[in-house]
Amino acid sequence: MFLSDLECTRCGKRQNAKSVQTVCDDCRGVLFARYDLDQVAKKSSKQALGSRARSMWRYRELLPVKEESNIVSLGEGFTPILHLTNVGPKLGLKNLLMKDDGLIPTGTFKARGMASAISKCKELGVKKVAVATAGNAGAAMSAYASRAGLETHVYMPKDTPEPIRLESKIYGANITLVDGTISDAGRIVDEVAAKNGWMNLSTMKEPYRVEGKKTMGLEIAEQLNWTLPDVIVYPTGGGTGIVGMWKAFEELEKIGWISGKRPRLVSVQSSGCAPVVKAIQDGKEVCDFWEGAQTIAAGLRVPKPYGDYLILKAIRESEGTAVEVTDQEILAAMRTLASKEGLWVCPEGAATYASLSKLRATKGLDDDETVLLYNTGSGILYPDIIA
Repeated sequence: MFLSDLECTRCGKRQNAKSVQTVCDDCRGVLFARYDLDQVAKKSSKQALGSRARSMWRYRELLPVKEESNIVSLGEGFTPILHLTNVGPKLGLKNLLMKDDGLIPTGTFKARGMASAISKCKELGVKKVAVATAGNAGAAMSAYASRAGLETHVYMPKDTPEPIRLESKIYGANITLVDGTISDAGRIVDEVAAKNGWMNLSTMKEPYRVEGKKTMGLEIAEQLNWTLPDVIVYPTGGGTGIVGMWKAFEELEKIGWISGKRPRLVSVQSSGCAPVVKAIQDGKEVCDFWEGAQTIAAGLRVPKPYGDYLILKAIRESEGTAVEVTDQEILAAMRTLASKEGLWVCPEGAATYASLSKLRATKGLDDDETVLLYNTGSGILYPDIIA
């Protein structure tokens, strides 16, 4: 393991990675895991990956768990990248791809972050964990925590889709339903976790979920033969994935595994909750709280992401943009991807496809560019929406 310490992404303070940490002690900024990348470059190679298991743990030199015995895994990662040969040409896009995390354990990309975070909790001796969730993060945390033997507390909105609530329950979580959104659940978890000594695994409130999400970018690079797409279109709620991928590309550059221009990052949100889109349009460094947030895509209903400044920074550094789509456009995209490509994607993943016509209309995509859509979960978790 090459983890050296933790760094605050806001004030730059360094903190000890050998003890339990959440956010920066001084400014409450998001903490990033930092690695000795010179040693990673010397002691690892792209060629060595060929003999490793096809899971996210194949990139263990860039992950934070020291002892292999502490890894809590359900086989997450290395999901396929598919060429959308039916719908792409109709949009004038010759190289339209989708990476499908709907096939990952628990049916959601949240498994990546929670596999990393729960593994590190096990290594640090944490016994009880809590999370504020729109649904899928709670289910993923509960699955990995049950495998690790940890006590789990999940706080989610009352209108979270029933299959996702049941998923957390069957994994043995203690569930509390909250009036309001994930932001309301987050305020409660901050209080009860501090009071009871639980580890708070809510989005960006600890350093290690983003490390698991980082593997999305590592996989994209490897699966595309160490080249990167021109554009990555990503559904953004809490934004850990977009931040994680940008961190992955930075680390890969520093160890010499990739070079050249990084992808433009396109953040897609629902018109019923689009704080990132508004912040990009207004030229702000942080998001305003989105009042009255409402959308069928539960994962996008995040009125103010905790790591908003990191999301906006990644989008701007990549020369990307942010776009919103309606719930009706999301539903239409779900039907199109299912009937034309055989992909039953989650509403959040469908939002990426729904955004393409708008991006094309504003000349945000060129015909010959390689465009990768990220599907973050399985549509089978949302039967009520389909009905």
